[in-house]
Amino acid sequence: MSMDKLIPDCPYPGCFFCVMKEGNPNKRRTSIMKFFRELPSQDDDGQVLPISGLWNTAMAHPNDPEFIELGIFECMAALIWKGLKNRRWLSHDQNIYIPYYAAHIIGSYTMNMEDFAETAVNAGVIPPLVELLRGRLTWVEQRVAVRALGHLATYASTFPAVASHGEILELCIQLAMSSLEIVYSHFYLFADRRLSYHCDLLTRGMGGVEMESRKAEEWASQLQCWSLQLINCFAFKPEFLSTICKPEFLVKLPGLWGGLVNETSPAGIGLLRTICHHKLGRGPISSCPSVIEALCNIARSSDDWQYMAIDCLLWLLQDPNTSHKVIEKAAPAVLDLAEISSLGDHKKLGDSIINVIQECIQSHGTGRHSVSNRIKEDVEEILHSKARFKWEKSLPKEDLHIKQAAALVVKLEGNSLFSSGNISGAASKYSEALALCPVRSKKERVVLYSNRAQCYLLLQQPWGAISDATRALSLHNPVNRHAKSLWRRAQAYDMLGLAKESLLDAILFINECSQSTDPDLSSRQNKVPDYAERLVKKQMRAAWLFRDAAIKHGGIDLEADGGDVYGQGTDDSEWETASESDAGNDDQKEFSNNDGEMINILQEK
Repeated sequence: MSMDKLIPDCPYPGCFFCVMKEGNPNKRRTSIMKFFRELPSQDDDGQVLPISGLWNTAMAHPNDPEFIELGIFECMAALIWKGLKNRRWLSHDQNIYIPYYAAHIIGSYTMNMEDFAETAVNAGVIPPLVELLRGRLTWVEQRVAVRALGHLATYASTFPAVASHGEILELCIQLAMSSLEIVYSHFYLFADRRLSYHCDLLTRGMGGVEMESRKAEEWASQLQCWSLQLINCFAFKPEFLSTICKPEFLVKLPGLWGGLVNETSPAGIGLLRTICHHKLGRGPISSCPSVIEALCNIARSSDDWQYMAIDCLLWLLQDPNTSHKVIEKAAPAVLDLAEISSLGDHKKLGDSIINVIQECIQSHGTGRHSVSNRIKEDVEEILHSKARFKWEKSLPKEDLHIKQAAALVVKLEGNSLFSSGNISGAASKYSEALALCPVRSKKERVVLYSNRAQCYLLLQQPWGAISDATRALSLHNPVNRHAKSLWRRAQAYDMLGLAKESLLDAILFINECSQSTDPDLSSRQNKVPDYAERLVKKQMRAAWLFRDAAIKHGGIDLEADGGDVYGQGTDDSEWETASESDAGNDDQKEFSNNDGEMINILQEK
């Protein structure tokens, strides 16, 4: 360091930490400014120490303007350039850490404050960050570069400066698609070849190989999700949609979900929602059947991003240029959600869904793009239910009780048929009971839909099971919290090989078990059911963030890994009783399904 010695006892002239202790505010500012100005030209050992101190400060106090006004951005940009251009300096002492810390500091200080971001752009931080984004160093620096650029792209005043570097968007698209493979092949796969500074940054020296691997998965997810976040900033501008909406990228977006290690990021579905919001984006998406199928699955899901998929499907259905392409797949998915009264900020969601589908039916008429009779019948059934609900309000309580009793008798007949092995007959009885059951008796209707979903599972009709389980979850209060329907839908997704969807439902089922007052579930004393644990383990392997990369690079033996550890036909969960409140009076019985597997049920006496 070249600064004047401030504290006589300090052995390091110009020590940054001594500068920070200076009591005179004017001297302190002058010394800090001089430190930032001179640091990039110094080659002394120990430079990483003040940079790591600045990194800690930036994370702890990202809104503090002091260093911003004194030239920290110019200093960090210069240090990144130095690391890129002077490999001898970079490999000396611990300088290898400095470009990472510098880019991270830029990202932290531009995270919340637009005026800080403007100062950073004027200081010239974008060009060196772009070089890191290119991969001029390693994936670790790419991660913090895309983070910093993503923050700069968030603000209206600094987005143009980011967008003026045309390669950023293309680089991020490629990085979003390849980030997991990059981290897997460059770090995860060969534990004995990992760069020591990568390991130090990942674990802060607090863990071994296993900890490094877990953190690498988390950082790989962040690299992917932060790339998608930066692309999302571009997607709000119609002029960039043609670059983003390439089929080879769109088809991958539903699978870019960040994994369980980064569940707070909207990831691919968030970007799809932004794209669908503009008519220029809806056309390309409507031409990708696999994307529409994925949106339907996400719309039926119970995770935090369900509403995003619903928005996408409704916008596609409302657009006359895309409606005819998606309605046969999208309509059944959203109609399963028509019983939801509200979801987050979406008030009267069910009414909105019905109105959109009705408009589609009317606009399509009877021509080449007319809507199928199946969808029309589903809409009529929902409209009939709504009319029944209004009619039931005028009925005397005694009449409603009679209808409830009639529905209960038919349901018990269905339970009897189920326990005797007549699954088709049981499903028919549950349908009959649904027709009799008052619409306002939501708790009973939840049970009926869930029971019928189990029948469809055993009849090897997973889509029927998914539809009924989703309807039960939509009716339930609170929405998406009916444990047994979550479990049955998890099984149905498992039948279809939809590991991520099955995994998320199974995890939610376990969460509900731990909180449930249902005697069937709470009697386990909050222990995770063995069958649920088996399914979660299976799906975590199948939905593992690095799975595709591991298969490509020989890290997974598909034949050895492909065993089904969970019998698809087996349902170890208890059978829904006629009334959830008196489930404790039930006897447990067993019967064999068509595959000879034993199914545990609870049937009311």
